[in-house]
Amino acid sequence: MWELIRQNKRKSFLLFIGMGCLLMLLGYIIGAAYAPPSGGIAGLSIAIMIWVILSLVSYFNGDSIALSVSGAKEITRDVHPQLFNVVEEMKIAAGLPAMPKIYIIDSPAPNAFATGRKPEKCAIAVTAGLLERLNRDELQGVIAHETSHIHNRDILFMTFAGIMLGSIVLISEVYFRGLMFRGVSSRRRSSSRSGGQAQAIIAIAAIVLAILAPIIAQLLYLAVSRRREYLADASAARLTRYPEGLASALEKISKSTADLPKANKVTAPMYIVNPLKKKGMKLSDLTSTHPPTSERIKILRAMSHGVSLRQYQEAYNRVEGKASNIIPPSALKDTTDTPIRAAAAKADRGSKPGRHGIDDLMRAADKYIFLTCACGLKMKIPPDFKKSSFTCPRCGRENKVPVAELAAMAAVADSLKTKGKIEAASGVGKSQATYHRKGSGWESFYCSCGNLLQLSPSFTGTQITCNKCGRQIGIHK
Repeated sequence: MWELIRQNKRKSFLLFIGMGCLLMLLGYIIGAAYAPPSGGIAGLSIAIMIWVILSLVSYFNGDSIALSVSGAKEITRDVHPQLFNVVEEMKIAAGLPAMPKIYIIDSPAPNAFATGRKPEKCAIAVTAGLLERLNRDELQGVIAHETSHIHNRDILFMTFAGIMLGSIVLISEVYFRGLMFRGVSSRRRSSSRSGGQAQAIIAIAAIVLAILAPIIAQLLYLAVSRRREYLADASAARLTRYPEGLASALEKISKSTADLPKANKVTAPMYIVNPLKKKGMKLSDLTSTHPPTSERIKILRAMSHGVSLRQYQEAYNRVEGKASNIIPPSALKDTTDTPIRAAAAKADRGSKPGRHGIDDLMRAADKYIFLTCACGLKMKIPPDFKKSSFTCPRCGRENKVPVAELAAMAAVADSLKTKGKIEAASGVGKSQATYHRKGSGWESFYCSCGNLLQLSPSFTGTQITCNKCGRQIGIHK
């Protein structure tokens, strides 16, 4: 697959240069139309400045922007262990150098995307609706697809392309709004006074280019984005050895009628299935950044003899009825037949949490505290709860909330860290790679990075992940 990775890097660079040239041409023509005769240079300069700034922002903060715009919240292993296990399995299978960070989007619409500038710094975001609807095999298929985007170096391309496409669309819209504000008649009088027929031609060219530039940029993106989706599907089938898992997941996602409100034209191409179709935006197959989902499902289900990349190419040719090189030639030379594994046993597929469980999951992501009263009632305490205790609505028992104690310990930790050490305070032991529980109640301790961690009475896991440094700390009873 190194040929594929090199090919993706090369196409990403060419697309980046092509969109940059289009952006600069648009800036020059609009500048020349607005302020003849030297306005073209000013417009070109502004376009170059926008190109450089957006390129730097895309490279260093594109993933953070995409996650923030999507409303994604980072979670730790103890919030959703199964999701972490699946991501870890696919990380190992794909040979990624680092574990992707995991985010959850609070939306009932099932979907997912990956982002980041390189495999060493990447993230996978899934919606709450995806976790609610999919079993483990299906979830594994989706995560394998997103992991393949990371492994194939697609994520930087998608981040760059989305930002550049958005900037071209933005400049075009600003120009048209400016035309409406100035008025066509005043523009014509200005052009006739300052340059006559030549300026009129430039003004017409600016209007035409402002219309065509977003379309051209979209077509440049479409030239390679659809093929990347097919390649990610092929790689996912190879990683999981179970094409039906991804096919079934795609089927469930495409049939969902739930909206993904925070998706937009820039972030939509990053998702595994185009979320804008859920908003009633009738995108034709010709202009969609994704291949038709029905065709993707048919190809995956046509892989009846194995899951190699060559067998995906053969299934693609059978479904499409024509030969088209989706897989690089070097990968097609591999004649190894990897058999399809059986579906996971029903007991191993994992239970879907349901809406109530998803609500609890999002509260955990929002750092709610879960307390269980002695009468068995489970209560959820919001992170901004200020009182030190509350009354159980079922039995009337007074329950202590450890929030005030934790805040005090955190203050002590901050003062101790300034002296270069973290010592025992308020019954909390020194930071360590393993922690031995002292009882069955609420317990708090420090990670070696200085972050304060908390174990609830209902915690039964064998390890916890620090949400600050990512260190995994073993829990022993």
